[in-house]
Amino acid sequence: MKKPAVFIDRDGTINEQMGYINHMSRFVIFPCVVEAVRLLNAHDFWAIVLTNQGGVARGYYPIELMHEIHDFLTRSLKSNGAIIDGIFYCPHHPAGILPEYSKECDCRKPKPGLVHQALEAFDIDMSKSYMIGDRYVDMELASRLDLEGVLVKTGYGLGEIDYVLPQHPTKPKHIAQDLLNAVKWILREDPR
Repeated sequence: MKKPAVFIDRDGTINEQMGYINHMSRFVIFPCVVEAVRLLNAHDFWAIVLTNQGGVARGYYPIELMHEIHDFLTRSLKSNGAIIDGIFYCPHHPAGILPEYSKECDCRKPKPGLVHQALEAFDIDMSKSYMIGDRYVDMELASRLDLEGVLVKTGYGLGEIDYVLPQHPTKPKHIAQDLLNAVKWILREDPR
């Protein structure tokens, strides 16, 4: 059955922004994430993570570490009753050093490839879906796909609000304190 998705950026939105997460000890999930994802689950939204992981292409960490982090994220949330339905990632970067990942691609946000992958895996009602992130690229992706974009103040959010958003025509539909407040706003807006 078709249902809407909330596409969620990872670094700075789900976990503390520490630049490239090149060690498990640097992956720190925000305390509000469990409740936020539980609310999405309870209100019949797909909870889908979309993340650029260009550090793989740049050789900053192996793809295996990224998978280990994603396994940890899903297990940690699941043990607290919160289900991430899918995680889609882009390991590419045009300035990478590993040939298999060093390229222009259609999956690096704000390009829509990760959402297209999610659409192949899940029956998503895009007309009622949202994008949450801490960067302008997340809002640009939302705009390209005609989704409502919610910018969070965690991660790079405050700097994006002050220095990046004023320079661009695309604006978020809403600005929220964190992921939980973004989800609560979405649930208030949800016409279902």
